[in-house]
Amino acid sequence: MSGERRGAWMTLALVAVFPGAMALGRGRRLEPAAIPVRYAEGMVHGFLELSTEAGALLAHGDLLQVPRNGEIVSRMVFHLGSGSVFEESVTFTQRGEFTMQTYHLVQSGPAFADDIDASLSRSGSYVVKTKSHKNGEEHRYAGTLTLPPDVYNGMVAVIAKNISVRDITTVHIVAFTPEPHVIKLELVPSGSQRVLLGQHTETAVKFAIKPKLGALLLLGAKLTGKAPPDSHVWIITDDVPAFVRSE
Repeated sequence: MSGERRGAWMTLALVAVFPGAMALGRGRRLEPAAIPVRYAEGMVHGFLELSTEAGALLAHGDLLQVPRNGEIVSRMVFHLGSGSVFEESVTFTQRGEFTMQTYHLVQSGPAFADDIDASLSRSGSYVVKTKSHKNGEEHRYAGTLTLPPDVYNGMVAVIAKNISVRDITTVHIVAFTPEPHVIKLELVPSGSQRVLLGQHTETAVKFAIKPKLGALLLLGAKLTGKAPPDSHVWIITDDVPAFVRSE
């Protein structure tokens, strides 16, 4: 995986390799709808690294995922320099379709412009707390959003293993700017590539992950310098498919 440190617009990339698979040939959805489960999630322990494009290590971390009381509980944490931490936790169900139930984002330390603690539930209720490293100002936002059924914060890698490798798939996430906004997220397949895994290479399908902000939100993001860049994920689609890389 490669990438630069990012804020709360998008999750940090991770380098976990874990079982999963892709569905072939599904048509593009016209209305928001939950993604059908083609390959159920289970227990995972991924050992993560975050590096620059030049290969310099920025952070290390873990992905811990376990089934619990009919849900999947997933926690990803990165430890950056100077005691900074990025942590993302999500619980979801997979009873025929993937449904996010709860989401919690924490970023803290000097690697970030602001500390943020954001929580979100399936009902749409949210609480966001921020503290500026520049002047110490603290803010709190709370309320309720109307969430479509395909909100997938913290689940992009899971969803990428269950969608078409030929068609564009559109889902949604809640972007914390720091006030929360529901935005569209396009997963756009762009063909196969060879990726290096240790001492050998594998063929993987590359997806571009494209946030769609809408005209007014995009203008505000550009004016404040917070417009989220596209990112990419690679999915191996051989006999034992897996998510292998993000940047």
